[in-house]
Amino acid sequence: MNDYSSMKRMTKRVNARQQTRREKAAATRERMITAAIAVFTAEGYVGARMADIAERAGVAVQTVYFTFHTKGELLQACYRHAVLGAEKLPPPQQRFWAEIDSARSGRAALAAFARGNSGILARVAAIDEVAKAAPHEPDASAVVANSEQLRREGYGDLATMLADRFGLRAELDVESATDLLLMFGSSSTYLTLRRYGWSDKRYAAWLTNTLAQQLLARPGRG
Repeated sequence: MNDYSSMKRMTKRVNARQQTRREKAAATRERMITAAIAVFTAEGYVGARMADIAERAGVAVQTVYFTFHTKGELLQACYRHAVLGAEKLPPPQQRFWAEIDSARSGRAALAAFARGNSGILARVAAIDEVAKAAPHEPDASAVVANSEQLRREGYGDLATMLADRFGLRAELDVESATDLLLMFGSSSTYLTLRRYGWSDKRYAAWLTNTLAQQLLARPGRG
């Protein structure tokens, strides 16, 4: 009995140490990503140095390379971090997507999309612009291409749902509707309006109205 109790206590201590190590590693990784976003945004992809990111994060540069291997992989991690947000969930599993699925009108679905998309853009737009500003860097271009593919897949699912449940304008097919969602819901459109002084709330309202008018057979009222 004593041996069994001692073993249980030892197992608990080992598990506690392992959990602490995982938590510390996760916190360090988060700190490096936060530092990388700041350095990328300030210096651009080409100008950002792994040593500067390490210094800002308070870790050795070897730790950055051990965790992310290359600057391109670190940029991809920044993208993923921004898209997943505090929930650490991909967009189809985030709350706003459930609101899209349960919407009873096309406008309501688009309003939920606009709110969720605006929240993601508030986090990801700056790093997106950094990557797009380095078109001759293969790693940065690969990150942009991957992001655009994921966006097209997700927005394509939304366009298909709108077509099936609420109907698109007569001259639109799902692919064309996806193109419009990608254009109006892009980081460049978001950042342009933000530079003109628009709030996230105003942008989301505009995006809802614009998409309803451009996509839906029955746009409803603004």
